[in-house]
Amino acid sequence: MFTPFTEERKRKINLGGVSSAVSNTALLGQARALRTERLEQQRRHENASKVQAWWRGTLETRRVRREMRRMFERDVCGMAGLRCLVIIGRKDEEALATWSSAMTDGSSAYFFRHYRSVPHLKVLNALLSHPTTTAALGDPLGARSSPTLTPLVTLATLPFSALPTQSQAYITSLNAIFTSILVIPVLPNRIPSAALVDFSARVPFSNLGFLDINHVIEVTSHNDKLNLAANLQVFVAPRYKLLDVKAHKVYFILLSRLLNSLPPHVLNPPPLKSTAGVASRYDSDSDSDSSRTRVALVSSFSSDSPLAITSLDARTLKRLSTLPSVSHISTLLSLPSSPTSRPALLQLLFALSTIWPADVASRILVAAPSLVREIYRGYVRGCPVGRDSSAGALGGEASTAETWISFLLLTELYTKAMVTMGDDEFFGTSPGVEAGSGGRVLGSAGMGGAMQVVRNPLSLDELVEWSRQLMNVAFALHWREDREALAKNIGLGRQEIVRCTWEGVKEKVTKCLLGIHARDSRKPFVPPGHWLVTSQIDVQSFVEAAMYVQQAPSCTLLTLSFRYEERELSSTVPDSPVLLSPRNHSYSKRQLAHLSPRLGVLNNIPFAIPFDVRVSVFRHFVVNDAVARASSRDHRETFFYGNGRHRVQIRRGSVAQDGFDRLADADLKAPLEIVFIDQFGAEEAGIDGGGVFKEFFTSLCKEVFDTDRGLWLANKKNELYPNPHTYATEPHSLNWYRFIGRILGKAMYEGILVDVAFAGFFLAKWLGRQSFLDDLASLDPDLYNGLVFLKHYTENLEDLALNFTIAVDELGVTRSVDLIPNGSNVAVTKENRLQYIQLISHYRLTKQIKLQSEAFFDGLSEMIDPRWIRMFNQQEIQILLGGVNKPIDFDDLRRHTNYGGLYDDNEETITMFWNESLSSAPS
Repeated sequence: MFTPFTEERKRKINLGGVSSAVSNTALLGQARALRTERLEQQRRHENASKVQAWWRGTLETRRVRREMRRMFERDVCGMAGLRCLVIIGRKDEEALATWSSAMTDGSSAYFFRHYRSVPHLKVLNALLSHPTTTAALGDPLGARSSPTLTPLVTLATLPFSALPTQSQAYITSLNAIFTSILVIPVLPNRIPSAALVDFSARVPFSNLGFLDINHVIEVTSHNDKLNLAANLQVFVAPRYKLLDVKAHKVYFILLSRLLNSLPPHVLNPPPLKSTAGVASRYDSDSDSDSSRTRVALVSSFSSDSPLAITSLDARTLKRLSTLPSVSHISTLLSLPSSPTSRPALLQLLFALSTIWPADVASRILVAAPSLVREIYRGYVRGCPVGRDSSAGALGGEASTAETWISFLLLTELYTKAMVTMGDDEFFGTSPGVEAGSGGRVLGSAGMGGAMQVVRNPLSLDELVEWSRQLMNVAFALHWREDREALAKNIGLGRQEIVRCTWEGVKEKVTKCLLGIHARDSRKPFVPPGHWLVTSQIDVQSFVEAAMYVQQAPSCTLLTLSFRYEERELSSTVPDSPVLLSPRNHSYSKRQLAHLSPRLGVLNNIPFAIPFDVRVSVFRHFVVNDAVARASSRDHRETFFYGNGRHRVQIRRGSVAQDGFDRLADADLKAPLEIVFIDQFGAEEAGIDGGGVFKEFFTSLCKEVFDTDRGLWLANKKNELYPNPHTYATEPHSLNWYRFIGRILGKAMYEGILVDVAFAGFFLAKWLGRQSFLDDLASLDPDLYNGLVFLKHYTENLEDLALNFTIAVDELGVTRSVDLIPNGSNVAVTKENRLQYIQLISHYRLTKQIKLQSEAFFDGLSEMIDPRWIRMFNQQEIQILLGGVNKPIDFDDLRRHTNYGGLYDDNEETITMFWNESLSSAPS
């Protein structure tokens, strides 16, 4: 009889009623042992089942393999035999060898002629297609470990090893891999590590000459172009030295075309600014956080695509940021070059400067300081651009886009170089190199180490020649009106080659020209008449047109009765400037539209016109402004007859305070009548015919410009500049700066000379001009010498332990100010020292006196139109304010003296006066 339970499985129950002496612990141990035994028996049973199943499968596999081998041997070259081979080929090398021998014996033709082979060949073609690889590699990055990626990458690059290099299929595959695969975001992070090196080696970057760049640019989106540039930086940059010069050229052109086709500032967006402001100043040196924005009206002949760019992966941005790095630029410039590859590299550098305008120029100068000299001597000196003999100085048909790229890149690099170039370096008067020092000179006193003497990359003779080229180009750009036709003629209309607007070209050329002219103004080195263009224009017509355009909007306010009074004024004042009005010259609206842009010469390159002509234009502007103010009857009486003058009482002991209190809201363009109050509170007798006002004005200037008042400081040359201390930025102090600006504007408006000299860097602020490192010498000579030492320091800069901060001392308390965000943690290195020098100079020369200067200019601009001031440079403004520092020409003074009453030049008292004046004048 079968019993389902063995003796071991029977439960042992004690029915005797006698309690067991076994403890609970023992019972638990017995239960665990029984359970373990049961689990072991179950595991053995399951393993036995698996072994039996495996053995049955192995027997069946062997049987099937033997059957498929027999089927393969019956149809080696047929589709059935190929199917069997796919299954058994991995384990049966003999069968694979049999099939290979049959195919090489000529049976392959039968295989491809078989009507059932077509779908299978389509499958093979799909596997070899780039869209298939793109779809697989475009999966999320987590799929990088997929086993299918490695064979797909191999299949995608197979045509480059299987096809003839110059065949159309090879070229098609090369273009497809650039437009379908290399545009995949963060591609290096999607390819398995084992296949990454193989992929980089199999893509024929050495055959880039067969790439259709136009096709690549046309079929790729903005995001694709950015991803392509980032991926090329990963795959091609490490192989630069393995590529030949021809491949380098195509690669440079491809990268530059990719960058030029992107929207401007896509990787370096500018700060948002207000759309309200005055005309752009090409040489402005304003802060990014300035509330006084200046916006240019830019007319472009090529429009950028408004398509937005989706957010880019951080790894893509990081790879793109290596393009303008110092190390990458140094590598590019050190590659072997040819007469055709070097211009392509310059094109790439210029394209980089349009994407990263604030960084690339300084980094190029760090990587290759001699590139300025190379570009000028190799590409600019002999080019037709800016030659007097060329049509319009723009080169005409003889110029090309490549020529303009070299010209504009040179202007940008040299403009950047001048920012940190002292006059000693510019003029080549730096101390000589110490003998036996190996090209080094010792640092300044108190500074250890050695520094390299770096000369101006261009000699003064070369600067004379090149500045004339710049002058001709700048004048033509401001003077010519057919900008679109000219732009296309010189190649600037082809955005894919040169992405720069007409206004952008004017800005670059004008800014560089102003920098060179500023050095010549301080220390002349060009021949007389070098900057003038009087031979190319009719100066008289130009001046008349300038004043007509300036007063045209206000001339419509003048009535016929007022014109009689205008003639009366001109007849009573000898040698008075002619007040141009519509009745003097009749200009049509078309003629005005033609003339108005050309007057930009006065604001942007005023030194093209002689100084005395500009002074005459300035005085005409003032007179015309006064005439325009006389549009009402009250203003006419004030202007012509002196009625209704604003009467101001000034205490002798409080000239500055009373002037500030009583003239704060007064119309300073109207005549003022000054009445002095003596110490007893009584008005002093006298009539203010001009002399009393000048006395008041002289006393006022003496008080407000006194450095003991705390508003102004003086340098070693006794030149004034605003006090940078924080208390000078308080509202009350800023109101004083505004008042002083109005007073100086009144002096310029009335033609009164002021005995005060301002520092050159502060006068540059009047013009919106950029401050240079050399300007710092007049403010802080010790800091200037230290920065020059740092610029030419040849040893490890990190040993100096400098960072991007500046120490500011206020009332004995020193605080540290970051020059850049987190500047205290950014060390000064060889790569960024030019940026550090520029930021230090900018902080001391501009940022510390920013609010004070703005308040001063607000007051000044109430009296004098900023466009009038921009007709002059710093030295010329100082002459307008204080006159020329030379002996008085008494003969000239006597010829231009007007007498009143019964007196004339032949009266005995007058004759005695002039004789005594001439005898006492210094010889």
